[in-house]
Amino acid sequence: MARRPEGELRRGWTTGACATAAAKAAYTAHLTGAFPDPVQITLPKGETPSFALTREGKTENGAFSAIIKDAGDDPDVTHGALIRVDIAAANPGDGVIFRAGDGVGTVTRDGLPLPVGEPAINPIPRKMIQQAIDETAATHGGTGDVIVTVSVENGAALAKQTWNPRLGILGGISILGTTGVVIPYSCAAWIESIHRGIDVARAGSTPLIAGCTGKTSEEKTQELLGLPDHSMIDMGDFAGGMLKYLRRHPIPRVVIGGGFAKISKLAEGNLDLHSGRSQVDFTWLADVAHELGASKEVATQIEGANTAAEALSIATTAKLDLAPEIARRAQAVARYTVGAAEIEIDVFVYDRSGNLVGRSDA
Repeated sequence: MARRPEGELRRGWTTGACATAAAKAAYTAHLTGAFPDPVQITLPKGETPSFALTREGKTENGAFSAIIKDAGDDPDVTHGALIRVDIAAANPGDGVIFRAGDGVGTVTRDGLPLPVGEPAINPIPRKMIQQAIDETAATHGGTGDVIVTVSVENGAALAKQTWNPRLGILGGISILGTTGVVIPYSCAAWIESIHRGIDVARAGSTPLIAGCTGKTSEEKTQELLGLPDHSMIDMGDFAGGMLKYLRRHPIPRVVIGGGFAKISKLAEGNLDLHSGRSQVDFTWLADVAHELGASKEVATQIEGANTAAEALSIATTAKLDLAPEIARRAQAVARYTVGAAEIEIDVFVYDRSGNLVGRSDA
């Protein structure tokens, strides 16, 4: 995750909000011949932002407009993306029909909030667009029977930087947003992706998923267990976000993989593993080492270590099974967090070179 900058951060707008504004502008032009620019929409919580149009034009059966997404100060992969909406007349009584244009994905797996075969335009953005179409039809004398095609320039390339391929959303990005507003560094989208990954695994009756803290631990865990991509959950620092969701939506077996520092924090009871919200407690690590039989000298060295890697090195030199013990304690925290859910949990601990140095059930 990118480091949060100092100072007050600027909010942005979701792809759903941008698509809604583009749809409203295009439908208004379809009915009246004129594009409102800027175009104002109403978000689910009552905010009324305005959006400047980047492109606009008439087509044989309707009109289109496009808006550049501004994610504010959030490190969003779709910041700066061109969101285009084409409006075309539908048959009387059809209502609003959604279609995926270039760069917008299509759902191919069960477990997501949309049926297989549907364009990846999520329910809240659909509702927002529907509302904008209805309001525009009422204002300008339209029927509201339209085909709404959403496209995202370079969306297929952008999707490779998202969870979409693992979730079975193919061909492009998803049109997202529950409030229309992007709160910088809120992490809500990441946690939402964790939940959707679990949903897809459950829908496919996947018996085992692996939630890992980073790229190295993910690659090593996937290789060790021979897992397909859709069984891998990019947990990152959000152990709590994954485990609490699993408590209500269990999977038969879950493996947690991570570096020694991150798993040490989980073992001590921290569910948010980000360095800004939890720290490795070297005094606690020294106490664990002492319980494993470390001499006072070794325990003191661990307590004074500069990094978790140094603490692990000291313990390894002293022939202490510190990493396996940390894995077992992290397993206990994870089991406690999922409560009564029937989930078999295992924890893998890796050193900085990607070597498996501890496993809870070894």
